[in-house]
Amino acid sequence: MDAARRTAAVTGALFLVTEVAAIAGLALYRPALDGAAYVAGSGPDARVLAGALSEMVLIVAVIGTGVALYPTIRRRHEALAVGYVCGRLLEAAVIAVGIVSLLAVVSLRQDLAQGSPATDTGAFEAAATALAAVHDWTFLLGPNVFLGANTLVLAYVMLRTGLVPRPIALLGLAGGTLICASAVAVLFGLYAQLSAVGTLAALPVFAWEVTLAVRLLTRGFEPARPVRAGTPEGPVRAGSPGA
Repeated sequence: MDAARRTAAVTGALFLVTEVAAIAGLALYRPALDGAAYVAGSGPDARVLAGALSEMVLIVAVIGTGVALYPTIRRRHEALAVGYVCGRLLEAAVIAVGIVSLLAVVSLRQDLAQGSPATDTGAFEAAATALAAVHDWTFLLGPNVFLGANTLVLAYVMLRTGLVPRPIALLGLAGGTLICASAVAVLFGLYAQLSAVGTLAALPVFAWEVTLAVRLLTRGFEPARPVRAGTPEGPVRAGSPGA
């Protein structure tokens, strides 16, 4: 397996990990999103902590996709390669803030459970509600706005360079555009992010990442095309420096 094929396989595997970890994390930590109700109840802390662990795996995989693709994209368009890595780092950072806020909710519940009868339950519940709100906003920014922007960058590179078949790149452009538009709709209160409409808006991005992952794992990148004069973002010719 040559270097390009290894890069494609690693990238494909990381994209699959992001999907599995994101879905598992949300399913596991979802009880903590209730904030005040979670703090006042018995709380499935172990489940929420398992969700946090899934989110940590997600963060590593998100950063990994940017790092793994950087050498391949850089040879074709250096500015977009740097932009994609930075975008993935920012997306991962926002996800990290969100999961830390839910871990703080768990800490509040545990502190309240161990407190004296004089403990101000209302203050704990108010703090938990605020922390859950922080997660809600990071969930909108990370897996929606920044994910959509990063998808658009990567799909554009794939389309211009022909690293994957054109229909896959077009699916990424459509998915990135739709999830960014959905994020704006959620921002202005047209519907909830965790709703049927929000889920439908996220499906094209999910389909893009899974399709891209399967393609990279099974077939790798498309052979490099000859570079046309005046198009520095095109693929590097086989045998040229850096190819």
